[in-house]
Amino acid sequence: MSAAGIDYVTRVLPSIGDIPAAVWDGLLKRHADASPFMQHAYLLAMETSGRASPATGWHTHIITLERGGSLAAACALYVKDHSYGEYVFDWAWANAYQQHGLPYYPKALVAVPFTPVPGARLLAVNDEARTALVHALVNWSQEQQLSSLHLLFVSEQDLQACEAAGLMPRHTVQFHWTNTTPGYASFDDFLSHLAQDKRKKIRQERRKVADAGVKFRWSRGAGISDADWDFFYRCYERTYLEHGNAPYLSPAFFSRLQADMPENWLLFVAERDGRPIASSLIALSAQAADSTHGAQPLVAYGRYWGALERVDCLHFEACYYQPLAWCIAHGYHRFEGGAQGEHKMARALLPVKTSSAHWLAHPAFADAVARFLEREGAGVENYLDDLQMRSPLRPLKP
Repeated sequence: MSAAGIDYVTRVLPSIGDIPAAVWDGLLKRHADASPFMQHAYLLAMETSGRASPATGWHTHIITLERGGSLAAACALYVKDHSYGEYVFDWAWANAYQQHGLPYYPKALVAVPFTPVPGARLLAVNDEARTALVHALVNWSQEQQLSSLHLLFVSEQDLQACEAAGLMPRHTVQFHWTNTTPGYASFDDFLSHLAQDKRKKIRQERRKVADAGVKFRWSRGAGISDADWDFFYRCYERTYLEHGNAPYLSPAFFSRLQADMPENWLLFVAERDGRPIASSLIALSAQAADSTHGAQPLVAYGRYWGALERVDCLHFEACYYQPLAWCIAHGYHRFEGGAQGEHKMARALLPVKTSSAHWLAHPAFADAVARFLEREGAGVENYLDDLQMRSPLRPLKP
């Protein structure tokens, strides 16, 4: 293919394992918004554990662009038989196709399976290669006669490349906590920046957990024992089963994370009377950035949790207050709390706009979706404005 006068060779590989980890991760490190979920080890764990596999409706295709024998751009694309595990909902689009006798599945998806974390999806050496990769994705989707192409939770650079290639942007809202500069001195210092009612509520919630006799300990990386990993999975599985669902991630998946990328995980364990009763697993960005491209902010990501016993406010303590206190103590810049959840604002996780990009092959449906996204986008902007008016932070003194 050719883009802007530069020739690229497009290759389609059936597995992330067909690219050396050092090559993939080296390309990822060029991006300031790289997350651990785009690391080679994480995507490979999704494949080898069977979570993102043909058996579960995820057909892996690694799309690469090469120039002069060197990798210029790459992404993980999945051909999907359904829309589960995505967090950007297109069920209404699929239903509309069905009502008109048209197949919506299979479709093409560029995303991290089961992981609504914003960041780089289109790994590239420069903006030109990134835009060329988007064109290659559209061309390949057309060749495969797929209904559509969707890129979820993309970075700003990715979004610009997608829009330049004619894809339609879509926006949603998440809630992230940001440390101050030079950083909160302590958790109490952080609380002092909140409105009085929010500060009082958090202290009450934390007191309920402490009064119930619950204490926390944390472990990181290789310091997380096999027993703690096993206990975490018991908690994770129990919570899903209590809601009537089987957990979508398996022990084999977490075993791969423990073996292949231990430095990216932080585990909190809640104990009462010396017995573990709950846990939360937090992902961490890499400590060291590629020095060629500048230092990256340290980011923590709230991911998985579970409990074997019910304690009032235990979820808030395990999933927000303990991680935030840890982030403050260890100089982390941001904590991302996952998809949706307006209740997170009361814990000082503030609204941010996240983006996706979409291409539909059928012209009439593409036109209809474009009009829908324009209306939806206006609603998202109004929603953000409303949320900003309800900030939990104390107004700054003039």
